[in-house]
Amino acid sequence: MTTPPGRMDKEQFRALGHRMVDWIAEYWQRVESLPVLSRQAPGELLRALPAQAPETGLGDEGWDAVFADLETKIVPGLTHWQSPGFFAYFPCSASGPAVLGELLSAGLGVQGMLWATSPAATELEERMLEWLGRAIGLPATFFGPLGGGSIQGTASEAVLVALVAARHRALARGAAPEALVAYTSTQAHSSVVKAAMIAGLCRDASGNDALRFVPVDAHYAMDAAALARAIAADRAAGRVPFFVCATLGTTSTTAVDPLRALGEVCGEAWLHVDAAYAGTAAICEEHRAMLDGVARADSFCFNPHKWLLTSFDCSALWVRDRKALIDSLSVTPEYLRNRASDSGAVIDYRDWQIPLGRRFRALKLWFVMRHYGLEGLRAHVRHHVALARRFATFVAADPRFELVAPSPFALVCFRLRGDDAATDARNRELLANVNASGTAYLSHTGLPRADGSSRFVLRMAIGATLTEERHVDAAWRRIVEALAN
Repeated sequence: MTTPPGRMDKEQFRALGHRMVDWIAEYWQRVESLPVLSRQAPGELLRALPAQAPETGLGDEGWDAVFADLETKIVPGLTHWQSPGFFAYFPCSASGPAVLGELLSAGLGVQGMLWATSPAATELEERMLEWLGRAIGLPATFFGPLGGGSIQGTASEAVLVALVAARHRALARGAAPEALVAYTSTQAHSSVVKAAMIAGLCRDASGNDALRFVPVDAHYAMDAAALARAIAADRAAGRVPFFVCATLGTTSTTAVDPLRALGEVCGEAWLHVDAAYAGTAAICEEHRAMLDGVARADSFCFNPHKWLLTSFDCSALWVRDRKALIDSLSVTPEYLRNRASDSGAVIDYRDWQIPLGRRFRALKLWFVMRHYGLEGLRAHVRHHVALARRFATFVAADPRFELVAPSPFALVCFRLRGDDAATDARNRELLANVNASGTAYLSHTGLPRADGSSRFVLRMAIGATLTEERHVDAAWRRIVEALAN
């Protein structure tokens, strides 16, 4: 039997692997010189790519063409999330140890859906979620044997998993499906609404009687008194409050919902904590105050792939009652049955998530935590928080600008002074000019006015792995220059 054509032998793989690692290392060195925001026009790459797949594979020299295409076709179409001038969204931080973990995961090629399909994949993940949970100060109830942690793809998946578990628990207690009501704040991430849509609670993003949007206070955190009133009204009407999603570090402003106060009014409802961005900060003792009351939460999630130097995707989810989660998601066909699973002595992570299959994501988290240690990870977070405070002092010292929300972490929300449509337009123009420069990329949000309209606000999110003080200073200079022009 002949070898299939095109199979890559180990020597070719070794040579190309070295070449690709070198390319990545050089990319990180030069990314600062590239325009942060891609300047490609819609459809430009599509027009540059052949319409049909190649009939024959690459020859010995064919990979030269691949690397050339990478430079001329792919790189110009990238928005460079690893650029030190990337300030638009919460970071998607990459690091050497994380990339090496991804490489090893791909090379091993294991599928960790069951303990039996690779015990090391399951047990390393168990230990990493214990390391990580203790590092951010979660109480022991979130670890085994009753609780536990797992790696999800994103916080969006985590909130859906939590919502499904909450619904299952409420129905098991005798609630009628049509009586269920969920709650979140008006500043919560859109993934909460999407989870409710997938679960059949509402048809679109406007919500309905099964999904309540709770008002926020002056600092954009959920109003616990308003939640209490909504829950009381629903109970009086015969409804069953079954799920509350609190946020630590909202997307627009990094507002922190008051966990203790929310927990006191939740009753039997499942309390999920979405700390997708800000949870990383809890690795530092000075940011742990936001966790006050977390012992009442039923589930807690944050994304190491945002700010903890662990490349996408890696979202950590913990639950206090693993049985409620497993019972809501477990389906066991005959072809998945095995002696280890039947014994009940092992975790099968397929029962902790929406899909069946799962990659060996714990490897990159293991590499990151071992390489940096908790001391190095804390220094990483504190560095960015200090840079954000530096930027906030620039804004505060310039009478043309105002800070529009507290900045507890590494996001600064600001805008040109004024509170009318004309000022909104000036802020839009300023943002467009800054982003067109190629040296910095910021984003925006809309914050509510008293009359219900939305104020246009600029977001300076500091957190890229390579960002230093000089990049923050340069971004401020660019903002001032853009305003002058």
